[in-house]
Amino acid sequence: MEVPQYKRILLKLSGEALMGEQTFGISPKMIRYVADEVQSVHDLGVETAIVVGGGNIFRGIAASSYGMDRASADHMGMLATVINSLALQDALERKGIQTRVQTAISMHEVAEPYILRRAVRHLEKGRVVIFGAGTGNPYFTTDTAAVLRAQEIHAEILLKATKVNGVYDSDPAVNKDASFVSKISYMQALERQLKVMDMTAISLAMDNGLPLVIFNLNQEGNIRNVVCGQEIGSRINN
Repeated sequence: MEVPQYKRILLKLSGEALMGEQTFGISPKMIRYVADEVQSVHDLGVETAIVVGGGNIFRGIAASSYGMDRASADHMGMLATVINSLALQDALERKGIQTRVQTAISMHEVAEPYILRRAVRHLEKGRVVIFGAGTGNPYFTTDTAAVLRAQEIHAEILLKATKVNGVYDSDPAVNKDASFVSKISYMQALERQLKVMDMTAISLAMDNGLPLVIFNLNQEGNIRNVVCGQEIGSRINN
């Protein structure tokens, strides 16, 4: 039987990951797949928290580039993350997994407000907790929100699920000769300005010694494999 290496993790999902083969919105097939992957970890007894992006619906930084006020655009992006969080909650609960959505912006009719002690209590009771609305502040990405929440709940590791296999020394979509990097330090990632996570998120992880693993979500079993200690994707730590 596989033995998990971590008791509590935080999983960061991009909004784009939920699109599947679509160009916009939420793919029913993809969200069921993500729920299956989360269930495979939950079944091991691992306490699982999730932060979801909103780029499949609205991306604040993109909207601000064509003249929209950045704070307004970012608040719209936060609302998009809540839509994704509710969709993932529904998919997980259809599998019998008790799930709670907590949001950094109060919206009591649809989700709990973010309260750290309540979130930790949910995790201790075996519930999956999804954190929506980022940090609740404009100018901060969901990457930064993920690192912040991981620190607050004392997660042992942050897993960032993406559409690529991990960290490359340049953009593999642009440079076909880009080299894969299996292990890299926080400082090297910052100095080389690798676009795997934003600089604020990496700096915050570095300050608090939070290990980061970046891996391909689309390869079935990867989340479980990482949790069980396999060398999957790229690792960023000291």
